[in-house]
Amino acid sequence: MAVTLKDVAAHAGVSVATASRAFQRPEMVGADALTRVRDSATALGYTPNRVARALITGRAGVYGVIVPDLENPFFPAVLKGAQARAHELGAQLLITDAGESPEGELPLVRTLAPQVDGILLCSSRMDEESLLEAAALTRLSLVNRVSPQLPGVFADPEPGIPAAVQHLRRMGHRRIGYVGGPVISRSDQVRREVIARICAASGLDWIEIGSFPPTAEGGRSGAEALLQTDATAVLVYNDLMALALMERLRSYGVDVPGQISLVGWDDIAFSGMVTPGLATVRVPRYDMGATAIDLLHEGGQDDAPARIGLPTQFVPRGSIARAAGEDARG
Repeated sequence: MAVTLKDVAAHAGVSVATASRAFQRPEMVGADALTRVRDSATALGYTPNRVARALITGRAGVYGVIVPDLENPFFPAVLKGAQARAHELGAQLLITDAGESPEGELPLVRTLAPQVDGILLCSSRMDEESLLEAAALTRLSLVNRVSPQLPGVFADPEPGIPAAVQHLRRMGHRRIGYVGGPVISRSDQVRREVIARICAASGLDWIEIGSFPPTAEGGRSGAEALLQTDATAVLVYNDLMALALMERLRSYGVDVPGQISLVGWDDIAFSGMVTPGLATVRVPRYDMGATAIDLLHEGGQDDAPARIGLPTQFVPRGSIARAAGEDARG
């Protein structure tokens, strides 16, 4: 005989209504009762019927997640945070890959919308018009993207980037380059603005080296462009690109950090495992994923959608050295 919600409630010593809320709206249930219900469900092998729950509550208990590239090491921590928070809310994730194609995101939203309670868009490349069209289909929450019309969570480049630039300045670097990401990336635009402002305020020259795909090949192309400049230090759009850039520089006999110092962005796991360790700006990716699911769960878009900036942190490692022949004081 199949285990029912009534069986779980009796085993946990709570009402059926409380047991139901424990699965549908756990934030409305006390910690002790919630633990007893979940423990009883596990002990009895009970799994909520999501179809029935959807008919009663209007919720499917599933959130969609669209990422531009599942191979990009930025996203696993975001997905783990989202999955953990969704699980706490009694929901599951349905994850799909847009293949770094802005044109591919809206069709994916159209496909997922009827099946889910909302969609988390990671680093979306859609323009505002397409985002609003997607928002008309289902609730949306943005990760690593800011829209005036939609809720989302992003990595605030401050204090991470200012701390990185000031560290480079103290190490004697006066000509600082930036290997950027896609032109359509808003986070890339914001970082450029912050770097330009901090360099100008500190009397440093900053060199826009170009815009490149957010991939290993993009990092290698960035290395080729970097070698055409006189920058002694470079910030890179993400760690994946930075690691590939470092590999390409070393293949040409360029000493990192003896000749060029290097700073990435993300703090993916591999950044601390290479030699020299990659200095980087740490992004709270796990927390971004969890917060984005909270925004989906709490409601849809309104007149003042929540836009939450989580602070970044500069992580110094061995890919930074004193600039050769430069005065490192000040």
